[in-house]
Amino acid sequence: MLLTAYFVLVGLLALWAVLEFSVCHSKPPATSSSSGNPAFRSFQYAFYRAYFPALAADWLQGPYLYKLYHHYHFLEGQIAIIYVCGFGASVLSGLVSAPLTGRLGRRKSCILFCFLLAGCYLCKLSQDYFVLLTGRVLGGFSSSLLFSSFEAWYGHEHAEHHDFPAEWLPHTFSQAATWNGAIAVIAGVTANACAEWLGLGPASPSVLAVPLLVLSIALVVREWDENHGQSASFTRTCGDGLRCLLRDRRVLLLGAIQALFESVVYIFIFLWTPVLDPHNTPLGIAFSSFMAANAAGSSLYRLGTSKKYHLQPMHVLCLSVLMVFFSLFMLTFSTGPGQERPTESFLAFLLIELACGLYFPAMGFLRRRLIPEKEQTGVLNWFRVPLNLLAGLGLLVLHDTDHQTGTRNMFSLCAFTMLLALLSVVSLFSLVRNDPELRLPSSETEASGPES
Repeated sequence: MLLTAYFVLVGLLALWAVLEFSVCHSKPPATSSSSGNPAFRSFQYAFYRAYFPALAADWLQGPYLYKLYHHYHFLEGQIAIIYVCGFGASVLSGLVSAPLTGRLGRRKSCILFCFLLAGCYLCKLSQDYFVLLTGRVLGGFSSSLLFSSFEAWYGHEHAEHHDFPAEWLPHTFSQAATWNGAIAVIAGVTANACAEWLGLGPASPSVLAVPLLVLSIALVVREWDENHGQSASFTRTCGDGLRCLLRDRRVLLLGAIQALFESVVYIFIFLWTPVLDPHNTPLGIAFSSFMAANAAGSSLYRLGTSKKYHLQPMHVLCLSVLMVFFSLFMLTFSTGPGQERPTESFLAFLLIELACGLYFPAMGFLRRRLIPEKEQTGVLNWFRVPLNLLAGLGLLVLHDTDHQTGTRNMFSLCAFTMLLALLSVVSLFSLVRNDPELRLPSSETEASGPES
């Protein structure tokens, strides 16, 4: 597994480069002058300078999170509870982040994210279970602030303060999404170097992330101005979202797909380490491979929906769900007690990440077209509740049996969950197949970024 992980990473990086080259050549000629506007480029780079260190700090926790808890000799069930508390904090933060950001200010919310995540990382230096639990809760609260606060600040400054054309906005987020993939890959290799090559242990990537957060705070304080958004009341936001869900079956099906698909992804995030770690897999390199596969999937989405191939987001969504179902079916056989096949499991995990790279931009497009803009925050809050509930219950059920049998059973349960997601996709497709608003124009591409 040691050499396999390195070879796979190199191969996936090469594939990503080829796909990005193909995407660039499939784009229509540029019609805007954003790249030649010095004021716009200066503003864009000021955003990237503060945003990218925060992204890097967030990604550094990924490869060795489970390994850290296991290194502290906690049982599988205790680790699952830590993850579940993080899911619960993510639900609560999703409910309050929008009104909090509106009242506190987007610049201050970005700074708050950095402080919360730094607190999360510093808690990992303790071996006390409740301190670690507190750290995971802080991480859950910070997760919803990362993309919403930074990108909301940029969107407001772009349109209101600098008065740049609206069509230049996707250019910034598209570039940020591409760089985010590269940052995630580099973060995995860096974490692997700290934890394994230098022998500093699984807590070292978290320590390394804290200076990046300090740098992000310093740049935000020095270079950014404060801006505020309109903050609707919490009850009104949730009430509007619930009414939208109940009156439109398409939105309800979309929420079911998101809850089923992403709860399985959350469980995968928990399970990949205990499946691969016993077989001498370099976890940071495996994580970088996952991120490279995800980035390749995102490039594949943009290539497939380009003018050359004319694929539609609904088709891509169906394909991504099928890919994850097939991967989970593979994992039920490759993780059998006494019959573990780590190479097959690793390839199945890579296929899941490739599918995620296809899924998130397709889902983002459909959400924007199906959910009215003023009700999106409330609807997404309701989407997160069953998502985190399913993931949390799944992890708790996993540890009712012994580790190996429980892991295999969990993958079987996830495969069944993905089958339900596939049925929901088919139902949604039957409702919207003749809707021209849900068809992507051949010249349009969607920027994709990680979801909180």
